[in-house]
Amino acid sequence: MEKAPHIPVLFDEVIDTFKDIKDGYIVDCTLGYGGHTLGILESNPNIKMICNDQDDEALEFSTKRLENYSDRIIFNKSNFQNITDAFGDKKIKGLLADIGVSSLQLDKKERGFGFQSEVLDMRMDTNKELSAFEVVNNYTKTQLEYIFKEYGEVAEYKKVASLIVQNRPIQSAKELSSLLEKNMHKGKLHPATLPFQAIRIEVNNELGVLEELFNSLEKQNLQECIVAIISFHSLEDRIVKNYFKKWSQSCICPPNVFRCECGNNHKKGKIITKKPIIPTNEEIRRNPRSRSSKMRIFKFD
Repeated sequence: MEKAPHIPVLFDEVIDTFKDIKDGYIVDCTLGYGGHTLGILESNPNIKMICNDQDDEALEFSTKRLENYSDRIIFNKSNFQNITDAFGDKKIKGLLADIGVSSLQLDKKERGFGFQSEVLDMRMDTNKELSAFEVVNNYTKTQLEYIFKEYGEVAEYKKVASLIVQNRPIQSAKELSSLLEKNMHKGKLHPATLPFQAIRIEVNNELGVLEELFNSLEKQNLQECIVAIISFHSLEDRIVKNYFKKWSQSCICPPNVFRCECGNNHKKGKIITKKPIIPTNEEIRRNPRSRSSKMRIFKFD
């Protein structure tokens, strides 16, 4: 079959994270090309996988790639926000979410994620209605300013929003990236990098979906379950860090309370990674797209 063109980030570190799980299910929230799942299945002969993705193309590819392990896999199409609710009857012992945009999406120009794409799309689930074209051409200047400031942390967010409004309609990602390259300050990053990130987050509700995943996990009585989240920018990493910190605290009283009044029994488990795991220089050399990845790990009691 076709060789997977995607190199899974922090591959060895992910395999090491789940190496001691001897039974039950591990959930791969973002299956993609199946690289992490394949490694886990090969390393853990007694565990099963719940493989989830909202991208039809990813599911089709990985179903074929992983066909030798089909008796150990449940495939599921959805975003991952309620994945543990959907499979609450299974013995879930691990959960992995690699929440970056996949190479499958970035490399295919017809998906509209890349700077040279002739379309403006950026939908991870192509059945959804909201696309980058709608955001770029129909959002008000105020709405655009908000997403560029909050989701892209774009310094000149007002200027970017004004440029877009003044040059609409914008038909393609290529046209938008060219507009920003010509008119914005050129630093280490391409001027379109952060605005594109902001648009993509808006189109796919990425931060909302991540929050919902944590809310779902919080409601579940997951015992001895290892949760590993790989993020690629500070907004996602902040959410992961804050939830893990919250789950590791026994007392949840406000800091100004003189004496604990909450029962001091709210701790759900422990943080495994005091600092996030980042790729080695060798991995970054082999796979430059891994350079901004960070993995944080939590284990429920």
